[in-house]
Amino acid sequence: MIEIRDLKISYGDTDALRGVNCSIDGGSVGLLGPNGAGKSTLLKALLGFVRVNSGTVSMFGMPMPKKALDVRRRLGYMPEREIVKPKESAVSFLTYCGCLSGMNRIDAMERAHEVLNYVGVDENRYRKMETYSTGMCQRVKFAQALIHDPQLLLLDEPTSGLDPEGRIEMLDLIAELGRKRGITILLSTHLLPDVEHVCDRVIMISKGRIAIDGPLDELTTAREGCIEIRVRDNEKAFLDALVSRGYSWRRLQTGAINLTVPAATPPRTIFEIARECGTQVRHFRAVRQSLEEVFINAISDRNGAVKVPGEQAAVEPELSTAN
Repeated sequence: MIEIRDLKISYGDTDALRGVNCSIDGGSVGLLGPNGAGKSTLLKALLGFVRVNSGTVSMFGMPMPKKALDVRRRLGYMPEREIVKPKESAVSFLTYCGCLSGMNRIDAMERAHEVLNYVGVDENRYRKMETYSTGMCQRVKFAQALIHDPQLLLLDEPTSGLDPEGRIEMLDLIAELGRKRGITILLSTHLLPDVEHVCDRVIMISKGRIAIDGPLDELTTAREGCIEIRVRDNEKAFLDALVSRGYSWRRLQTGAINLTVPAATPPRTIFEIARECGTQVRHFRAVRQSLEEVFINAISDRNGAVKVPGEQAAVEPELSTAN
């Protein structure tokens, strides 16, 4: 669906993208990076909103921006900035968006109600959008990206401004579209938990270059010698026995125990110690490297291909809507 080859984009003397190469054929992909890394510029290049210095972008096998209108019929875009019309209702706004995508007014209104139901905008859909909360506006923005039943969704900070409950609801909706309805998703965010909740692949970008690109489960590899564990009872006796044999531990916020295993000690020893202490292991899994650790390592000075001394972060100007 997306093919990018040696993409370079500059704003004046500032290089925003410096030879980006990647392809996306399906699934849910998280686009991660610090502010100024080039995420928004990359999305705008996919939409045909910025001039490319060199390299190529193709969407659905069509070159961009030459085939931008054909491509946009097949993708939905949820921008970070506000797009709602304060004096209109959500139904009116979504109907208008449907008409822009080529539907007649009756079909557009029917589809508007369908997507508003899906994103959880109830009777509020008839009120003027100037009365909406930030979370409600985010839901309407998400709905307009779905109005024409796209094959690909480009989402820019979709949980911005949402409270914790609303954020989880939004992420669940996005995950369902990817996993159950087969829509390809490119989620641009700086929130690592959002990517972990939704995505099966991660692209990390820094200083206009791709630092890491790979499956989430491969990036967050297991830490050698670290186990997360819970036992049924007699926990103190069990922990004391572990310490006496060279183990160390710390309590996690979840209540589980993060256990550091001595070198060359087989896992079965933990179960043997539990049996000796009259308890049972109820939870046992390897501790994995967090996405946060992967991200920090990718953009740190240790990665010379990413951090270039003395360089300025690329500044991505706002997209002007003026004629």
